[in-house]
Amino acid sequence: MITRRDFIKTTAVGASLLIGGRNTIFGYPLPKERLENEAIPFSVDNPAIQYHSDQCIHCGRCVDFCRQMTGVYQRSVSTGEDPCIHCGQCTLFCTDAITERFHYNKVAEAIDDPEKIVVATTAPAIRVALGEMFGLTPGTNVEKEIVGALKQLGIDHVLDATFSADLTVVEEATELIQRLENKNLEGAMFTDCCPAWRRYLKLFHPHLVQNLSTTKSPTLMQGALIKTYYAEKQGIDPEKIVHVALMPCTAKKGEIRLEGMNAAGVSLGKPDMRDVDYVLTCRELACLLKDRDVDLLQTQGASYDSLMGRGSGSGLIFGNTGGVMEATMRTAYKLLNGTNPPVELLDFHPVRGFDHLRQAKVDLGKYQLNVAVVHGITHAHSFLEILQNGIQKFDFVEVMACPGGCIGGGGQPYVDRDDMPRINQRRVDALYQHDTKQEIRLSIDNPEIKTIYDTFLGHPLSEKSKQFLHVIQGT
Repeated sequence: MITRRDFIKTTAVGASLLIGGRNTIFGYPLPKERLENEAIPFSVDNPAIQYHSDQCIHCGRCVDFCRQMTGVYQRSVSTGEDPCIHCGQCTLFCTDAITERFHYNKVAEAIDDPEKIVVATTAPAIRVALGEMFGLTPGTNVEKEIVGALKQLGIDHVLDATFSADLTVVEEATELIQRLENKNLEGAMFTDCCPAWRRYLKLFHPHLVQNLSTTKSPTLMQGALIKTYYAEKQGIDPEKIVHVALMPCTAKKGEIRLEGMNAAGVSLGKPDMRDVDYVLTCRELACLLKDRDVDLLQTQGASYDSLMGRGSGSGLIFGNTGGVMEATMRTAYKLLNGTNPPVELLDFHPVRGFDHLRQAKVDLGKYQLNVAVVHGITHAHSFLEILQNGIQKFDFVEVMACPGGCIGGGGQPYVDRDDMPRINQRRVDALYQHDTKQEIRLSIDNPEIKTIYDTFLGHPLSEKSKQFLHVIQGT
């Protein structure tokens, strides 16, 4: 079995790349004084992050980082819950004492079990990052190599999360339009694809949870459908399926354990069955491949499975900050007007980039929307103050906890912190370039999405859609 030390050795690319500059954090100077032996007090029950006290040198850098860049360190929560939002950015800053909570050994056991059917779902952000851990230039798209490597690893079915991202777009766009038409949208509707953002809002601004979209993240949608729709179509016993989500994110490890994320099991009378069994970060995937002597660069490229394995360009850009907003506006326009959106919405530059807050006006014909995109939790906090003070009003807001969105997730490859902006830019550019090359760029035009509605879900926001694709507010 892979040990924690194996993981560190396998995924690190040299000590100088693990912690970056010694005296700054993204240009912020480190405090000259700090409490002796101060370290983030991680809960032993934290589902996403784990603390290895025997490896901690008590430098206090994790505290400095969490205080300045996330802003949740030692903040009190009215319910008494752990204030950690599971974003995992601290794991990028301390790779010896703080890591993700490992799932890779459990996944290895499932692959080796002949009674299990292992189904893997890959997120857009890892296909432009995993190659870095095999010596490739940041932003290199290794989509086909990943699929081929997973097949060689022994994964039975490999699906693409861009399919469920398209499904998320259709449901979220429909939900937004319904809220606008019913005039029941008090304040902005927030996106709900980022579990660290959802947890932050629930812990520190619970009165705003009602503003979250009820649409599940692509990961959760994919899980619910794999053990129902996919299992039925493929003739697989859902109880034999082990669904593994390959993500750039540590917070997904907590998301899959939330109450209600067993929609498939409930529908099948087996409530103990989870929709997603395990989450592997990009780093864990690299470790697992290397442990099994699977060289990403030497594998024969392969394509995703034909069912639930096809996404549009809109699904691809979910990995970028602003991508969910742009994808949703594309489909919302077509739902309202029956025609394809204008070129300026297909390449919606006002919501792209790395400014911590981007604002835009969107002409959807019937509705003129004020929209905003925020990335980084400290900036989300400032933005919420603007909203609550009534300084500005918005109709739809995308928030991502990590810098750059999912491409900068806490489970991505270790890099020099000072070099991260350049690397994130390359990852972002790669996904946008991939989007422009797609024959289908609107989620609603994906033929697989049309098929699943025609044969299983009925229509967006149908009772069946709500059963599998939406969450109950407050969970």
